[in-house]
Amino acid sequence: MALDLLDLLPEEWRALMRPHLDPDIVATLNAFVEQEYAEQTVYPPLPDLFTAFRLCSPEQVKVLILGQDPYHKAGQAHGLSFSVQPGVRVPPSLANVYKELREDLGVESTKGWGGDLTRWAADGVLLLNAVLTVREAKPGSHANKGWEHFTDAAIKAVDGLSHRVVFMLWGSYARKKAVLVTNAEHVVLEAGHPSPMNPRGFLGSKPFSQADKALADAGITPVRWAGPT
Repeated sequence: MALDLLDLLPEEWRALMRPHLDPDIVATLNAFVEQEYAEQTVYPPLPDLFTAFRLCSPEQVKVLILGQDPYHKAGQAHGLSFSVQPGVRVPPSLANVYKELREDLGVESTKGWGGDLTRWAADGVLLLNAVLTVREAKPGSHANKGWEHFTDAAIKAVDGLSHRVVFMLWGSYARKKAVLVTNAEHVVLEAGHPSPMNPRGFLGSKPFSQADKALADAGITPVRWAGPT
């Protein structure tokens, strides 16, 4: 049976995203992704492809954090932007995210769970990458194959939600997606990318406290950013 990406999406997300999707682009993407998984080593593993959507339903979304590309080394990517599987060394960009979290809120998020951001996802953080698959050791290899159209549809679906959502757009690529957020109820927080190769623009941007305030102002319980103590 041919791969149908929409069939793999949770039903609630499928219903919200379908109006924003071009069937021809999705069909081309289906064929490309199916062939890549069949012939190449691709991350994340197919069962983890839509982890972000499974863990965070539309009604649960409080914050959307947009990444660009999955990690391309074995054992890292598991369907959540910036996150790595349990036991994997925390990547440099995520280390800077944690550093900013400590500076911003005075909390330690890594204790007991390393770089696995599953807890954030389950508490309402949609950890979305713009491109959802990648060949092993070839970053950007699945860009411009249709994923951007697919994930833009997810952003538009979130934009259509009636409750407030905070969009965290880090880096020039993610910040371009701000034009997709048209609902005045939502809040967009832009900053530089947390990569250590970006010497300024992220550290000191205080995205977590700003997100907490924006959610609280809308009567929404802030995200539990801190890990177990």
